[in-house]
Amino acid sequence: MRRLFFARTISQWGDTFNAVALVVAVFRLTGSGLQVAITVAFEVVPVLLLGFVAGAVVDRYPRQRVMVAADIGRAAVAVALVIGHQRVGALYGAAFAFACFSVFFNPAASSLLPALVDDEADVVGANSAIWSAAVLSQIVLAPVAGALVAFAGAGPAFAINALSFVVSAVLLSGLHVPAVARPLAARRLTEITEGLRAVRSSRLLSTLAWVQLLAALSAGATSALLLVLAEDHLDVGASRFGWLIGAIGIGAGFGPVLLGRFVDDVRRPRFLFGPYLLRGVVDWVLAASSSFGVAVGALAAYGVGTSVGNVTYQSTIQALVPDRLRGRVFTFYDVEWQTARLASIAGGGLLADRVGIRAVYFIGGALLLVAGGIGLARRGVPGRL
Repeated sequence: MRRLFFARTISQWGDTFNAVALVVAVFRLTGSGLQVAITVAFEVVPVLLLGFVAGAVVDRYPRQRVMVAADIGRAAVAVALVIGHQRVGALYGAAFAFACFSVFFNPAASSLLPALVDDEADVVGANSAIWSAAVLSQIVLAPVAGALVAFAGAGPAFAINALSFVVSAVLLSGLHVPAVARPLAARRLTEITEGLRAVRSSRLLSTLAWVQLLAALSAGATSALLLVLAEDHLDVGASRFGWLIGAIGIGAGFGPVLLGRFVDDVRRPRFLFGPYLLRGVVDWVLAASSSFGVAVGALAAYGVGTSVGNVTYQSTIQALVPDRLRGRVFTFYDVEWQTARLASIAGGGLLADRVGIRAVYFIGGALLLVAGGIGLARRGVPGRL
């Protein structure tokens, strides 16, 4: 588990440098916000194209090897960027390639984790540790990455990202994973549809699918348009906007700590679905109040809700879904989330231009409240699939 934790944390350090350098490089070359948005789209499209295939691969082949191969592939892409980051086409291609390899790495890592810990309580603690390390990495290293790119250019940031993937691959190569038999049907299509059937036939998983769909339709727009809310509604500049992002990060860092200290069973409906209600209320507060202080406090609460929701979601699926299906179930939710996220960003942008940013947050809050309500209405502690 320590190897997996450090591998994911170190690669997250590199991801932070990469995320900053990639969008800055595109904007410097093009001067266009649209081109930056296209870069983000290239990061989403592979999930839609490869998600279901990746789930079948993760459940068929040793997950450790899938992760190492993905890390090696991402390291090669990052090295290529060190040389070719002066071309927009290369940056687009790299964004697409990074996402392609990540489509395989992420569900493999999430599916593998339960095999590395002793019991269900340790699953929650492990997810909390990985989430907290990722959040802290973003809070601490994002400003460092920005300064590095500003003074030395994007090349060194991409080099750091490449090194992080190499270190991650080395750590994962030494991972000792208990052998697990995963009998799968011979036909690839059957493998994919088996995961879909598992979601449809389970009361918990089908409920979670509807909840995640509504949440993505909300969060896609509200997260992408937070800067618009800050400028048009809160009337703050770029420097104070950083405080809003920081508030989310601080709240997200505290969420797993609170969860581990006060919650004994994350599968209880109020912990699995309650965070959606909290985030919905926060969106309404942001839309109703123009106070910067209120917004900072509300977004800190939003960060708590996001982190608690993520940890409970991961831990519940890891605890309840059989190992042989886990990769396909995780990728189903990834594909669903990214599809709805794209639709949300497009619809939210149009709505903000025509009606105003407050409407985006009022509607986003309503979607989250409905999502949480659906989850709690179908309450009951779920059993193993």
